[in-house]
Amino acid sequence: MDDWLIYRGVGAPAPDRMRLLPPPPPWRAFSGVPLPDVAPPVDSASTRRLGARVGAPPAQDAQALQLINAALYLRRPLLVTGEPGSGKSTLAHSIAYELGLGRVLQWPIVSRTELRDGLYTYDAIGRLQDAQLAEREARAPESIGSYVKLGPLGTALLPSELPRVLLIDELDKSDIDLPNDLLNVVEEGEFTLPELERTADRPGHEEVAVLTDDGRRVPVRGGRVRCHAFPFVVMTSNGERDFPAPLLRRCIHLHLDPPRDERLAAMVQAHFGAGADERNLDLIGRFSREDGDGELRPTEQLLNAIYLTHHAARAEPGRREEIAELLIRPLETRQR
Repeated sequence: MDDWLIYRGVGAPAPDRMRLLPPPPPWRAFSGVPLPDVAPPVDSASTRRLGARVGAPPAQDAQALQLINAALYLRRPLLVTGEPGSGKSTLAHSIAYELGLGRVLQWPIVSRTELRDGLYTYDAIGRLQDAQLAEREARAPESIGSYVKLGPLGTALLPSELPRVLLIDELDKSDIDLPNDLLNVVEEGEFTLPELERTADRPGHEEVAVLTDDGRRVPVRGGRVRCHAFPFVVMTSNGERDFPAPLLRRCIHLHLDPPRDERLAAMVQAHFGAGADERNLDLIGRFSREDGDGELRPTEQLLNAIYLTHHAARAEPGRREEIAELLIRPLETRQR
């Protein structure tokens, strides 16, 4: 194992390795003042996704590990491409879990997604209604921060000592403008909230507490969020469209093939314990073969089959193959 690797994909927490990460390159250093306790503890989501167990073999090959660590060192987004089921989004959870970087901030992309959806939302109508109600009741209105919520991208850019992990999932489903709109934020590591900027020079409004995607309240000063440690951004794509060259130049590109051999054994052992891959060699062998259309099956089919046959076959020992066949089969792609 190369000594310079911070993330090693072993499926076991090793947060102390983040101390070995050197300072960023001068052109990727950011000036945000760290806030206290920005990164929350890891919740159960990553553990549930990974089924992480100490002692599992590496979940990525050597080249993939080098590219992931290059993105860590250079503070650049990691653009992960590959077929559905190849483990693209799971990679973000693996990095956050192993390096102790808190809950993964998830931003799922659809065709209507805009940049502001990831940065923040402002409930102007709610603020107006509450202001009218406060006037009738002769009380002071709520602070403007009560109507602002940072999105996953906005939360990831909060200044913290350690980077947050942000998953921008299925970026290729976006409108044509979103990849270009991301360029400035990715390059500068900051953004403004105009609603807070307009009032920042008023007494008592220099610093406003807003809600984060984590459900916490943090102060924003001067209507601007500026990161300290650039977040580890994982952008996934199923290859449904090409991205503009300026975005590609700012990313480290990693292509993941569907898991096979050691990666597949690592997944099976992580979810079912040591030796589970050897006990299920027959199912793994059938899973590894291409289906009738030359496509490889999603990994979840194998995990489902192993789990189901483990429980159902104990009651009906002779029906293991039949039960497995219910799940490990070519996906139906045509309407009948």
